[in-house]
Amino acid sequence: MSDLAPLISDLALILICAGIMTLVFKKLKQPLVLGYIVAGFLASPHMPYTPSVMESASMKVWADIGVIFLLFALGLEFSFKKIVKVGGPAVIAACTVIFCMIMLGVAVGSAFGWSKMDCLFLGGMIAMSSTTIIYKAFDDLGLRKKQFTGLVLSVLILEDILAIVLMVMLSTMAVRHNFEGAQMLESIAKLLFFLILWFVVGIYLIPLLLKKCKKLMSDETLLIVALAMCFGMVVLAARTGFSPAFGAFIMGSILAETVEAEHIEKLVTPVKDLFGAIFFVSVGMMVDPAMIVEYAGPIIVITLAVIGGQALFGTLGVLLAGQPLKTAMQCGFSLTQIGEFAFIIASLGVSLHVTGHFLYPIVVAVSVITTFLTPYMIRMAEPASNYVDAHLPERWKNFLARYASGSRPVNHESLWKKLIMALLRFTIVYSIVCVAVVALSFRFLVPFCQESLPGIWGSLVAAGVTILCLSPFLRAIMIKKNHSVEFTTLWKEDRGNRAPLVATIVLRVLLAVGFLMFVISGLFQVSVGLVLGIAFLLAVLMILSRQLKKQSILIERRFFQNLRSRDIRAEYMGEKKPQYAGRLLSKDLHLADYVIPGEASWAGKTLAELNFGKKYGVHVVSILRGKKRINIPGASVRLFPEDKIQVIGTDAELNVFGEAMNQACILEDDVVEKSEMILRQFRIEVDSPFLHKSIKESGIRDKYHCLVAGVEREENALRAPAPNEPFLEGDVVWIVGESTDVYRLAGQDTLSEEEV
Repeated sequence: MSDLAPLISDLALILICAGIMTLVFKKLKQPLVLGYIVAGFLASPHMPYTPSVMESASMKVWADIGVIFLLFALGLEFSFKKIVKVGGPAVIAACTVIFCMIMLGVAVGSAFGWSKMDCLFLGGMIAMSSTTIIYKAFDDLGLRKKQFTGLVLSVLILEDILAIVLMVMLSTMAVRHNFEGAQMLESIAKLLFFLILWFVVGIYLIPLLLKKCKKLMSDETLLIVALAMCFGMVVLAARTGFSPAFGAFIMGSILAETVEAEHIEKLVTPVKDLFGAIFFVSVGMMVDPAMIVEYAGPIIVITLAVIGGQALFGTLGVLLAGQPLKTAMQCGFSLTQIGEFAFIIASLGVSLHVTGHFLYPIVVAVSVITTFLTPYMIRMAEPASNYVDAHLPERWKNFLARYASGSRPVNHESLWKKLIMALLRFTIVYSIVCVAVVALSFRFLVPFCQESLPGIWGSLVAAGVTILCLSPFLRAIMIKKNHSVEFTTLWKEDRGNRAPLVATIVLRVLLAVGFLMFVISGLFQVSVGLVLGIAFLLAVLMILSRQLKKQSILIERRFFQNLRSRDIRAEYMGEKKPQYAGRLLSKDLHLADYVIPGEASWAGKTLAELNFGKKYGVHVVSILRGKKRINIPGASVRLFPEDKIQVIGTDAELNVFGEAMNQACILEDDVVEKSEMILRQFRIEVDSPFLHKSIKESGIRDKYHCLVAGVEREENALRAPAPNEPFLEGDVVWIVGESTDVYRLAGQDTLSEEEV
């Protein structure tokens, strides 16, 4: 009998324990994460009564892969556009909670005499609430439709992205073993640089690749390609000094903007569940009961710090964001737990060998306790808010009421603010792209050209290719927004604006010239004046080039099309309102969706016959029929059952239209009796209007809406007549139809009493 590799036997033990525990915790209606932790404890050497894993080092590698898949899946659920949509209150609340909880964690760790790195990692672990646990708690308690839950989920979205940033910062601190401000700023700048660069390049190239290869993409191929991109970015992130998990998250967030995002997420979920389970089991394997007993005091203190700190600082953050006291306390009490990111940050500290061996089991124990208490804390929020409201001084109540009512967002933005923000946004992005182009050129292109071509020709070719690649971006830096509405309005309305506006152009031109000078001076030994003159000449040529203008516009248009591709597809499929719907609100108009029920009398009629505009004052903008969309349908277009129609109108008009649709779906009282199908027979007499006429000529189907089931002739068996065969005297005709149509066809007195 062949020997079984320890890795396989260890994996079998882990999955058996995990499978049993998931069933148990599913039955107990508890989070599966806790089941995995218990399974890890059972499979660990700390449990002498069950088999143990033999090679924990191999399990560590599998756990690292699990972290990569967890962060990749999180990125697929995340979208950078969500940061814009969550709004100011969520940003203020999330930043307040994270900063205050990190400080609280550092203070608690310092009180126990732990090292600075242990304190800092503890603060990072307790700063992040568990998205999975809160989602489940809201579902179990039936609170997903409540107003405050939307704000909580927005805060969790921001906490997820800030957790990634925190991981990168902690990794940098752990490697350098210090907290110098200059190095920290350098790390943050490096993070932002690569974050923007990877996102911009990824959004430009990856959707284009997926679109070109769409016909070749089966489920298997798409899964492999997505995982290849994920691990490729993991390697790239590691090579540039970031954690592998950060690279996985970035690639997931890039793919989240593509039309294949949902498909990829569905394909990756089973793989993520498998390796995620192994990761959480590995977390449980590090739980030492003896150590938990030894550190029972810190566990209790940190648990109270998490519950009290999240409730207090969560409430404070939401209050600062301008929300009412009750909403703030409901949000704060919902965040009182730690979960997945605490384990990931803890594993990061262990892998970097910068945290004590005691910190991991302490955090696991705190997570288990706070997870079990989460539903009770959510339920406690409303009674607690009522108690505070009843005992709060009247002066404080009035202040909070005024603060909440006065914190609504202001829609008006000055033209200067809009212009400056737009200039900063695209200048920073294009400058980062230019830096990347120059760096890649000097790293790979310049050595290759100088080795391949003799003398100065290698440098000339390298300089030409580099400047050619830079030119669309440099032109955009110099020219973009110079003819925008904001720029021209400011220029015309006040002469005092002209000098600052010209200054914005001059500064951007100097920036572009600086890039050109760097390239030229790096490849040629010439005077500064000559370099400056050549750079200015090239900048002028870029500005005047129409071909370069066209190319620059096409690059930017392609990027924004890729960025909005998922939204455009959602709009096409009717899953999301189109962009113009928001602009209708200022005109007191709305875009509403209605589904034509199968029983509606409108089904089968044309828009001309229904005449919605004249009757109700509304207009049909689009019809969504399966995967087909008909925009601005003509009057001859018919509505069919289950069509989704998008209608424009005022609130009053849409209310009347909705009531009319409901009326069109009401069945008449006797419609069931009228629709009863019966089978009858009648005889063709000498005075019958159907004598010597065929079925087609008689109009039995078209005029009377009945069907000839068969004809009996001269004692012969019932048979189906040919369409052109005439009826003869004495024929017995069997007809099927609704009772009223049958009686109208043959006359009630001439019908036979026999019914089949």
